[in-house]
Formats: sequence, C-alpha cells, structure tokens
Amino acid sequence: MSGIQGKVIAITGASSGIGEAAARELARRGAHVVLGARRTDRLERLVAEITAAGGSARCRALDVTRLEDVQAFVAFAQAEYGRLDVIVNNAGVMPLSPLAALKIDEWNAMIDVNLRGVLHGIAAALPIMQEQGRGQIINVASTAGHRVWPSAAVYCATKHAVIALSEGLRQEHDRLRVTVVSPGVTTSELAETTSDAGIKAWLEDFRQVAIPADAVARAIAYAVEQPDDVDVSEVIVRPAASPN
Repeated sequence: MSGIQGKVIAITGASSGIGEAAARELARRGAHVVLGARRTDRLERLVAEITAAGGSARCRALDVTRLEDVQAFVAFAQAEYGRLDVIVNNAGVMPLSPLAALKIDEWNAMIDVNLRGVLHGIAAALPIMQEQGRGQIINVASTAGHRVWPSAAVYCATKHAVIALSEGLRQEHDRLRVTVVSPGVTTSELAETTSDAGIKAWLEDFRQVAIPADAVARAIAYAVEQPDDVDVSEVIVRPAASPN
C-alpha cells in the first residue's frame, strides 16, 4: 500500500508544533488522521478545522507516559478506521538545564515522554502491524540525537536513544518500515518547557534561525508516501542557514 491517500495514521503530541503540522499535511493528502495529546481542547479544534476542509480526523486524550493510554489510543484508531498503517511518535519535551542544577524531575520527564513514550507507541502499534503484515513506525528524534550541547545532555541522550531503538526495530522486522525524522531548530512550543532562565535566554537566541513545523511535516509525508518495499530510514531536516 503506497502513497498517503486512505492510510490510517496515528500521531502523538498532535496539539501543536510538528504534530499539528503533520496532521494537517497528511489529512490534506488524503490520510485518516487520529490525533492524541493531553490538551484535548486544541485537538478538538484541529479536528474541526481538518474536517471543515474536507479531511478525515478523530482525536482522543493521550498521555504517552502511560502505556495503557497509548494502547487505548491505538485501539481507538483501529476501531474508528479498521486498521493502523502508521504511527508517528512525536510527543516530546525539552526542559534544558546544566546537569549540576540537578533538576531530576525534569530529567525524568524527558525520559518518560521522549523515550518511554516512543517505546509505548511501539509496544501499542507493533502487535497490530505484525498481524496486518505491514505498517510503519515513525519516530521523531532531533539533530540533538546526533550531537550534544552543554545543558542539553539529558535531552540529547533521549534523542540518541530514539535513534538507536529505531535502528534496532528496523533490523528486527523485514515487513515493517521504521523511519526516524530528526528535525533541527523548528518553530514550536518545545523550548517553552525550559525553566532555567539563563538557558531560556540562550535558547531564544539559538532558535532565531528556524524552519516552520510544516517543513518537518512534509518530511514525514515523504517517508509515508513511499511504496511498502521502500524504507526511508532517516531524514534530517534543518534550516539551510543553521551550522548545527
């Protein structure tokens, strides 16, 4: 099953940023999108807008740190549309700080959302896709999965881990497509989760050169639209003017 038209695509972290942009782009190209996030008011507005534009969308409250939530989300997608072709594990947080600040709660939040959330998405979608004999898992990592910056050690570690587990998953399954999308600086609310005042100021300067979220959405769509025997294993998309 190639192309995007008619595919059932579940997207986590779909209430803003890359997740929202991916929902709009994929629905515009004929996919049935199922959207999950904690901010259900935003999801409901997004579904209404997609539907008004002639697209097909559903939504459900989702906390990716809870396995049972993700399993229920995936089951909802399957119940609504009869199958699950793609899951986009996109939910993420980025509260940066120096390790010496010992913001352990923030470390745990990044591990729980950025890494455990991806694992939960894989655990929920994989049995369905194995039974179908096909499917695609798209994990949103970051250019931070390819290098490390001071004050971003834990965030970078989670994104390195997403790349590693995605490659392991790809090698284990010859009928499953696995794609990592690694965005560079992208216009989104991600930096707003940083509480450290000094790092927040640095981030504002660092993020002056950014690409819009719909640029990443198009990269996701490119990976989805390939034929079933073509796996786009990784896409790195960043601002042309970015040195990082």
